[in-house]
Amino acid sequence: MDFTYTETQDMIRDTLARFLGDTYDFETRQKFINSDSGRDPAIWTALAQELGMLGAPFAEEYGGLGGGALENAIVMEELGKVIGIEPYLPTVVIAGGALKAVGGAQADAMIPEIIAGNAIIAFAYAEPQGRYDLANLRTTARKDGSGYVLSGHKSVVYAAPWATHLLVTARTGGNARDRDGVSLFLIDVNLTGIVRRDYPTVDGNRASEIYFENVAISGDALLGGEGTGLPLIEQIVDEATVAVCAEATGVMQKLHEGTLEYTQQRKQFGVPIAKFQVLQHRMVDMFMEVEQARSMTIMGTLKLELPANERMAAVSAAKAKVARGANFVGQNAIQTHGGIGITQELAIGHYFKRATMIESQFGSHDYHMDRYERIVLAD
Repeated sequence: MDFTYTETQDMIRDTLARFLGDTYDFETRQKFINSDSGRDPAIWTALAQELGMLGAPFAEEYGGLGGGALENAIVMEELGKVIGIEPYLPTVVIAGGALKAVGGAQADAMIPEIIAGNAIIAFAYAEPQGRYDLANLRTTARKDGSGYVLSGHKSVVYAAPWATHLLVTARTGGNARDRDGVSLFLIDVNLTGIVRRDYPTVDGNRASEIYFENVAISGDALLGGEGTGLPLIEQIVDEATVAVCAEATGVMQKLHEGTLEYTQQRKQFGVPIAKFQVLQHRMVDMFMEVEQARSMTIMGTLKLELPANERMAAVSAAKAKVARGANFVGQNAIQTHGGIGITQELAIGHYFKRATMIESQFGSHDYHMDRYERIVLAD
Protein backbone atom coordinates (compact mmCIF):
# COMPACT_ATOMS: atom_id res chain seq x y z
CA MET A 1 0.00 0.00 0.00
CA ASP A 2 1.40 3.39 -1.05
CA PHE A 3 0.58 5.62 1.89
CA THR A 4 2.39 8.56 3.45
CA TYR A 5 1.40 10.42 6.61
CA THR A 6 1.14 14.21 6.54
CA GLU A 7 3.48 16.45 8.48
CA THR A 8 0.75 17.10 11.06
CA GLN A 9 0.09 13.39 11.50
CA ASP A 10 3.81 12.72 11.98
CA MET A 11 3.88 15.50 14.57
CA ILE A 12 0.97 13.92 16.46
CA ARG A 13 2.73 10.55 16.50
CA ASP A 14 6.11 11.95 17.54
CA THR A 15 4.70 14.21 20.23
CA LEU A 16 2.56 11.48 21.76
CA ALA A 17 5.35 8.89 21.56
CA ARG A 18 7.74 11.19 23.44
CA PHE A 19 5.16 11.98 26.10
CA LEU A 20 4.20 8.35 26.67
CA GLY A 21 7.85 7.33 26.66
CA ASP A 22 8.51 9.77 29.50
CA THR A 23 5.37 9.10 31.58
CA TYR A 24 4.04 5.63 30.80
CA ASP A 25 6.74 3.04 31.32
CA PHE A 26 5.67 -0.44 32.41
CA GLU A 27 6.37 0.07 36.12
CA THR A 28 4.39 3.33 36.15
CA ARG A 29 1.48 1.64 34.39
CA GLN A 30 1.51 -1.09 37.02
CA LYS A 31 1.18 1.54 39.74
CA PHE A 32 -1.79 3.06 37.89
CA ILE A 33 -3.72 -0.17 37.46
CA ASN A 34 -3.03 -1.38 41.00
CA SER A 35 -4.24 1.86 42.60
CA ASP A 36 -7.76 2.24 44.01
CA SER A 37 -8.93 4.30 41.04
CA GLY A 38 -7.10 2.25 38.42
CA ARG A 39 -5.66 5.28 36.65
CA ASP A 40 -3.81 8.56 37.07
CA PRO A 41 -6.16 11.43 36.09
CA ALA A 42 -3.14 13.69 35.50
CA ILE A 43 -2.27 11.72 32.36
CA TRP A 44 -5.70 12.41 30.83
CA THR A 45 -5.42 16.08 31.74
CA ALA A 46 -1.99 16.28 30.14
CA LEU A 47 -3.20 14.57 26.97
CA ALA A 48 -5.95 17.19 26.75
CA GLN A 49 -4.41 20.42 27.96
CA GLU A 50 -0.68 20.07 27.36
CA LEU A 51 -0.65 18.02 24.15
CA GLY A 52 -4.09 18.69 22.69
CA MET A 53 -4.36 15.01 21.73
CA LEU A 54 -8.03 14.70 22.66
CA GLY A 55 -8.78 17.19 19.91
CA ALA A 56 -6.96 15.21 17.21
CA PRO A 57 -10.06 14.06 15.24
CA PHE A 58 -12.20 17.16 15.77
CA ALA A 59 -12.67 20.26 13.62
CA GLU A 60 -10.73 23.41 14.41
CA GLU A 61 -13.99 25.26 15.07
CA TYR A 62 -14.35 23.14 18.24
CA GLY A 63 -10.72 23.75 19.22
CA GLY A 64 -9.50 20.49 17.68
CA LEU A 65 -6.64 19.68 15.32
CA GLY A 66 -8.86 19.21 12.27
CA GLY A 67 -8.18 15.49 11.84
CA GLY A 68 -10.32 12.40 11.64
CA ALA A 69 -10.10 8.62 11.68
CA LEU A 70 -6.41 8.49 10.69
CA GLU A 71 -5.50 10.72 13.60
CA ASN A 72 -7.49 8.43 15.90
CA ALA A 73 -5.57 5.45 14.52
CA ILE A 74 -2.24 7.16 15.19
CA VAL A 75 -3.17 7.91 18.80
CA MET A 76 -4.54 4.40 19.36
CA GLU A 77 -1.40 2.75 17.95
CA GLU A 78 0.81 4.76 20.30
CA LEU A 79 -1.44 3.89 23.25
CA GLY A 80 -1.15 0.24 22.20
CA LYS A 81 2.62 0.42 22.42
CA VAL A 82 2.38 1.25 26.13
CA ILE A 83 -0.84 -0.77 26.71
CA GLY A 84 -2.41 2.49 27.77
CA ILE A 85 -5.57 2.42 29.87
CA GLU A 86 -6.71 5.95 28.99
CA PRO A 87 -10.38 6.10 27.87
CA TYR A 88 -9.58 7.54 24.44
CA LEU A 89 -11.54 4.87 22.57
CA PRO A 90 -14.96 5.30 24.25
CA THR A 91 -14.67 9.04 24.75
CA VAL A 92 -12.99 10.42 21.64
CA VAL A 93 -13.45 7.72 18.99
CA ILE A 94 -16.93 6.43 19.84
CA ALA A 95 -18.77 9.25 21.61
CA GLY A 96 -16.87 11.89 19.67
CA GLY A 97 -17.70 10.09 16.43
CA ALA A 98 -21.38 9.97 17.31
CA LEU A 99 -21.46 13.66 18.19
CA LYS A 100 -19.68 14.62 14.97
CA ALA A 101 -22.20 12.59 12.97
CA VAL A 102 -25.21 14.13 14.71
CA GLY A 103 -23.92 17.70 14.95
CA GLY A 104 -26.03 20.55 16.23
CA ALA A 105 -26.37 21.78 19.80
CA GLN A 106 -25.33 18.46 21.33
CA ALA A 107 -22.01 18.46 19.48
CA ASP A 108 -21.45 22.15 20.20
CA ALA A 109 -21.91 21.53 23.92
CA MET A 110 -20.03 18.25 24.40
CA ILE A 111 -17.13 18.18 21.93
CA PRO A 112 -15.31 21.12 23.58
CA GLU A 113 -15.73 19.33 26.92
CA ILE A 114 -14.13 16.20 25.46
CA ILE A 115 -11.25 18.18 23.95
CA ALA A 116 -10.64 19.94 27.28
CA GLY A 117 -10.53 16.62 29.13
CA ASN A 118 -13.54 17.48 31.26
CA ALA A 119 -15.79 14.74 29.86
CA ILE A 120 -15.13 10.99 29.93
CA ILE A 121 -17.82 9.03 28.12
CA ALA A 122 -18.35 5.27 28.42
CA PHE A 123 -20.14 3.32 25.68
CA ALA A 124 -22.90 1.18 27.22
CA TYR A 125 -24.00 -1.04 24.35
CA ALA A 126 -23.22 -4.69 25.19
CA GLU A 127 -25.82 -6.92 26.87
CA PRO A 128 -25.47 -10.47 28.22
CA GLN A 129 -27.59 -12.01 25.46
CA GLY A 130 -26.45 -9.72 22.65
CA ARG A 131 -23.12 -11.21 21.55
CA TYR A 132 -22.13 -9.01 18.55
CA ASP A 133 -25.69 -8.15 17.44
CA LEU A 134 -26.06 -4.40 18.03
CA ALA A 135 -29.86 -4.61 17.64
CA ASN A 136 -30.32 -7.43 20.18
CA LEU A 137 -31.39 -5.16 23.04
CA ARG A 138 -33.46 -5.67 26.15
CA THR A 139 -32.67 -2.23 27.50
CA THR A 140 -35.65 0.01 26.77
CA ALA A 141 -36.33 3.73 26.71
CA ARG A 142 -40.04 4.29 27.20
CA LYS A 143 -41.49 7.63 26.13
CA ASP A 144 -42.65 9.67 29.12
CA GLY A 145 -43.89 13.17 28.31
CA SER A 146 -41.07 15.07 26.65
CA GLY A 147 -38.47 12.62 27.95
CA TYR A 148 -37.88 8.91 28.41
CA VAL A 149 -37.62 6.30 31.16
CA LEU A 150 -34.57 4.07 30.72
CA SER A 151 -34.53 0.50 32.05
CA GLY A 152 -32.16 -2.42 31.51
CA HIS A 153 -28.69 -3.87 32.04
CA LYS A 154 -25.44 -3.22 30.18
CA SER A 155 -22.39 -5.48 30.52
CA VAL A 156 -18.64 -4.85 30.54
CA VAL A 157 -18.86 -1.11 30.05
CA TYR A 158 -15.22 -0.09 29.70
CA ALA A 159 -14.18 3.12 31.50
CA ALA A 160 -17.55 3.44 33.25
CA PRO A 161 -15.94 3.76 36.72
CA TRP A 162 -14.27 6.97 35.51
CA ALA A 163 -17.06 8.31 33.30
CA THR A 164 -18.93 11.59 33.56
CA HIS A 165 -21.42 10.49 30.89
CA LEU A 166 -22.77 7.32 29.33
CA LEU A 167 -23.55 6.73 25.67
CA VAL A 168 -26.38 4.19 25.83
CA THR A 169 -28.15 2.09 23.19
CA ALA A 170 -31.77 1.25 23.95
CA ARG A 171 -34.89 0.04 22.24
CA THR A 172 -37.62 2.67 21.84
CA GLY A 173 -39.82 0.46 19.68
CA GLY A 174 -40.09 -2.81 17.78
CA ASN A 175 -39.03 -6.26 18.93
CA ALA A 176 -35.66 -7.66 19.98
CA ARG A 177 -33.25 -7.79 17.00
CA ASP A 178 -35.41 -5.56 14.80
CA ARG A 179 -33.32 -2.97 12.96
CA ASP A 180 -36.02 -0.38 13.53
CA GLY A 181 -36.70 0.91 17.01
CA VAL A 182 -33.09 1.33 18.21
CA SER A 183 -32.04 4.68 19.69
CA LEU A 184 -28.90 6.24 21.11
CA PHE A 185 -28.77 8.44 24.23
CA LEU A 186 -26.06 10.52 25.90
CA ILE A 187 -26.79 10.87 29.62
CA ASP A 188 -25.15 12.07 32.80
CA VAL A 189 -23.70 9.22 34.87
CA ASN A 190 -25.11 10.62 38.11
CA LEU A 191 -28.80 10.39 37.23
CA THR A 192 -31.03 8.79 39.83
CA GLY A 193 -31.61 5.09 39.20
CA ILE A 194 -28.21 4.25 37.66
CA VAL A 195 -26.56 1.43 39.62
CA ARG A 196 -22.96 0.45 38.85
CA ARG A 197 -20.85 -2.56 39.80
CA ASP A 198 -17.22 -1.82 39.02
CA TYR A 199 -14.39 -4.32 38.53
CA PRO A 200 -10.92 -4.65 36.96
CA THR A 201 -10.60 -6.43 33.64
CA VAL A 202 -7.96 -9.01 32.75
CA ASP A 203 -6.09 -6.50 30.55
CA GLY A 204 -5.66 -3.89 33.28
CA ASN A 205 -8.63 -1.67 32.46
CA ARG A 206 -11.71 -0.98 34.58
CA ALA A 207 -15.28 -1.75 33.58
CA SER A 208 -18.76 -1.92 35.06
CA GLU A 209 -22.03 -3.76 34.98
CA ILE A 210 -24.62 -0.98 34.74
CA TYR A 211 -28.27 -1.28 35.72
CA PHE A 212 -30.82 1.35 34.72
CA GLU A 213 -33.72 1.27 37.15
CA ASN A 214 -36.42 3.50 35.67
CA VAL A 215 -33.98 6.33 34.98
CA ALA A 216 -35.72 9.52 33.88
CA ILE A 217 -33.83 11.19 31.02
CA SER A 218 -34.63 14.33 29.08
CA GLY A 219 -35.65 14.36 25.45
CA ASP A 220 -32.49 16.19 24.40
CA ALA A 221 -30.42 13.20 25.52
CA LEU A 222 -31.47 11.47 22.28
CA LEU A 223 -28.74 11.50 19.60
CA GLY A 224 -30.24 11.40 16.13
CA GLY A 225 -33.76 10.23 15.39
CA GLU A 226 -35.89 8.12 17.68
CA GLY A 227 -35.89 4.49 16.58
CA THR A 228 -33.54 5.13 13.66
CA GLY A 229 -30.23 5.00 15.51
CA LEU A 230 -28.89 1.63 14.35
CA PRO A 231 -27.03 2.89 11.24
CA LEU A 232 -25.28 5.50 13.39
CA ILE A 233 -24.42 2.88 16.02
CA GLU A 234 -23.04 0.57 13.32
CA GLN A 235 -20.96 3.43 11.97
CA ILE A 236 -19.38 4.36 15.30
CA VAL A 237 -18.73 0.70 16.14
CA ASP A 238 -16.96 0.28 12.78
CA GLU A 239 -14.87 3.36 13.59
CA ALA A 240 -14.09 1.86 16.99
CA THR A 241 -13.20 -1.47 15.39
CA VAL A 242 -10.49 -0.02 13.15
CA ALA A 243 -9.28 2.04 16.12
CA VAL A 244 -8.70 -1.12 18.18
CA CYS A 245 -7.02 -2.63 15.11
CA ALA A 246 -4.61 0.31 15.26
CA GLU A 247 -4.12 -0.29 18.97
CA ALA A 248 -3.44 -3.95 18.18
CA THR A 249 -0.64 -3.05 15.78
CA GLY A 250 1.08 -1.15 18.59
CA VAL A 251 0.59 -4.08 20.98
CA MET A 252 1.81 -6.59 18.39
CA GLN A 253 4.86 -4.48 17.57
CA LYS A 254 5.92 -4.46 21.22
CA LEU A 255 5.28 -8.20 21.53
CA HIS A 256 7.57 -8.79 18.55
CA GLU A 257 10.26 -6.38 19.74
CA GLY A 258 10.21 -7.79 23.26
CA THR A 259 10.46 -11.35 22.00
CA LEU A 260 13.28 -10.50 19.58
CA GLU A 261 15.21 -8.84 22.40
CA TYR A 262 14.68 -11.88 24.62
CA THR A 263 16.05 -14.27 21.97
CA GLN A 264 19.19 -12.13 21.75
CA GLN A 265 19.72 -12.33 25.52
CA ARG A 266 18.64 -15.89 26.34
CA LYS A 267 21.35 -18.47 25.82
CA GLN A 268 21.30 -22.22 25.26
CA PHE A 269 24.36 -24.33 24.56
CA GLY A 270 26.47 -21.22 25.09
CA VAL A 271 24.90 -19.13 22.30
CA PRO A 272 21.90 -16.75 22.10
CA ILE A 273 18.78 -18.59 20.97
CA ALA A 274 18.45 -15.90 18.28
CA LYS A 275 21.12 -17.89 16.42
CA PHE A 276 18.73 -20.83 16.01
CA GLN A 277 17.22 -20.85 12.53
CA VAL A 278 13.79 -21.98 13.64
CA LEU A 279 13.53 -18.95 15.95
CA GLN A 280 14.82 -16.63 13.25
CA HIS A 281 11.97 -17.84 11.05
CA ARG A 282 9.53 -17.28 13.92
CA MET A 283 10.71 -13.69 14.42
CA VAL A 284 10.25 -13.00 10.71
CA ASP A 285 6.76 -14.49 10.75
CA MET A 286 5.83 -12.32 13.74
CA PHE A 287 7.22 -9.22 12.02
CA MET A 288 5.21 -9.96 8.88
CA GLU A 289 2.01 -10.28 10.92
CA VAL A 290 2.65 -6.87 12.49
CA GLU A 291 3.19 -5.20 9.12
CA GLN A 292 0.19 -6.88 7.52
CA ALA A 293 -1.98 -5.81 10.46
CA ARG A 294 -0.76 -2.24 10.07
CA SER A 295 -1.53 -2.21 6.34
CA MET A 296 -4.99 -3.72 6.80
CA THR A 297 -5.75 -1.19 9.54
CA ILE A 298 -4.79 1.73 7.29
CA MET A 299 -6.92 0.27 4.52
CA GLY A 300 -9.92 -0.10 6.83
CA THR A 301 -9.46 3.42 8.19
CA LEU A 302 -9.30 4.99 4.74
CA LYS A 303 -12.58 3.29 3.75
CA LEU A 304 -14.67 4.49 6.70
CA GLU A 305 -16.25 7.22 4.56
CA LEU A 306 -17.54 4.77 1.92
CA PRO A 307 -21.19 3.63 1.70
CA ALA A 308 -22.22 1.34 4.55
CA ASN A 309 -21.70 -2.05 2.89
CA GLU A 310 -18.29 -1.15 1.47
CA ARG A 311 -17.25 0.31 4.82
CA MET A 312 -18.41 -2.75 6.73
CA ALA A 313 -16.65 -5.14 4.35
CA ALA A 314 -13.36 -3.24 4.66
CA VAL A 315 -13.62 -3.06 8.44
CA SER A 316 -14.40 -6.77 8.72
CA ALA A 317 -11.49 -7.67 6.45
CA ALA A 318 -9.16 -5.61 8.64
CA LYS A 319 -10.49 -6.93 11.96
CA ALA A 320 -10.40 -10.56 10.82
CA LYS A 321 -6.77 -10.21 9.77
CA VAL A 322 -5.74 -8.29 12.87
CA ALA A 323 -7.50 -10.71 15.23
CA ARG A 324 -5.73 -13.68 13.64
CA GLY A 325 -2.41 -11.80 13.67
CA ALA A 326 -2.75 -10.76 17.31
CA ASN A 327 -3.39 -14.39 18.22
CA PHE A 328 -0.34 -15.58 16.28
CA VAL A 329 2.05 -12.93 17.59
CA GLY A 330 0.82 -13.20 21.17
CA GLN A 331 1.02 -16.97 21.34
CA ASN A 332 4.47 -17.07 19.76
CA ALA A 333 5.71 -14.41 22.16
CA ILE A 334 4.58 -16.44 25.16
CA GLN A 335 5.84 -19.72 23.73
CA THR A 336 9.29 -18.25 23.08
CA HIS A 337 9.54 -16.75 26.56
CA GLY A 338 8.26 -19.88 28.27
CA GLY A 339 6.78 -19.72 31.77
CA ILE A 340 8.35 -16.34 32.55
CA GLY A 341 6.19 -14.82 29.82
CA ILE A 342 3.03 -15.04 31.91
CA THR A 343 4.42 -13.64 35.15
CA GLN A 344 3.06 -10.36 36.50
CA GLU A 345 6.55 -8.87 36.64
CA LEU A 346 7.26 -9.16 32.92
CA ALA A 347 5.61 -6.73 30.49
CA ILE A 348 5.21 -9.31 27.73
CA GLY A 349 2.40 -11.12 29.55
CA HIS A 350 0.44 -7.89 29.92
CA TYR A 351 0.76 -7.15 26.20
CA PHE A 352 -0.45 -10.70 25.55
CA LYS A 353 -3.53 -10.12 27.72
CA ARG A 354 -4.44 -6.97 25.84
CA ALA A 355 -3.87 -8.67 22.48
CA THR A 356 -6.16 -11.49 23.58
CA MET A 357 -8.93 -9.08 24.56
CA ILE A 358 -8.61 -7.19 21.27
CA GLU A 359 -9.13 -10.45 19.36
CA SER A 360 -12.81 -10.48 20.33
CA GLN A 361 -13.48 -6.78 20.98
CA PHE A 362 -16.20 -5.55 18.58
CA GLY A 363 -16.28 -8.95 16.91
CA SER A 364 -14.05 -12.00 16.71
CA HIS A 365 -12.18 -13.31 13.67
CA ASP A 366 -15.02 -15.74 12.90
CA TYR A 367 -17.71 -13.07 13.26
CA HIS A 368 -15.98 -10.68 10.88
CA MET A 369 -15.16 -13.39 8.35
CA ASP A 370 -18.85 -14.27 8.33
CA ARG A 371 -19.92 -10.62 7.99
CA TYR A 372 -17.43 -10.05 5.18
CA GLU A 373 -18.67 -13.13 3.34
CA ARG A 374 -22.32 -12.11 3.68
CA ILE A 375 -21.65 -8.59 2.38
CA VAL A 376 -19.46 -9.65 -0.54
CA LEU A 377 -21.74 -12.49 -1.66
CA ALA A 378 -24.79 -10.21 -1.42
CA ASP A 379 -23.14 -7.89 -3.94
